[in-house]
Amino acid sequence: MRVISTRILRQFWALHPKAEQPIKIWLDQTTQAHWTQPADIKAQFRNASILKSRRVVFNIRGNDYRLIASIAYRLGIVYVKFIGTHAEYDKVDADTVEME
Repeated sequence: MRVISTRILRQFWALHPKAEQPIKIWLDQTTQAHWTQPADIKAQFRNASILKSRRVVFNIRGNDYRLIASIAYRLGIVYVKFIGTHAEYDKVDADTVEME
């Protein structure tokens, strides 16, 4: 899969150094994947939450951080929509949030 908005991830781990390695692992696994349906994501990331809005919530570093992505299966693209602490995640609507 091609991951869009990796800049957001780099900016986040610059502020949260403990997140750097887990995010890099997620990036590596995701870029090597070829997901064609939500079940493919669940097979690889069993704790991921599939939302009705075609978005997926990934737990990063256990449950310390949350990453929300929109998946374009046909195009093989993962759009990062949000990365934040669990507390920050609790304040957003996962179906509509967009990083600035």
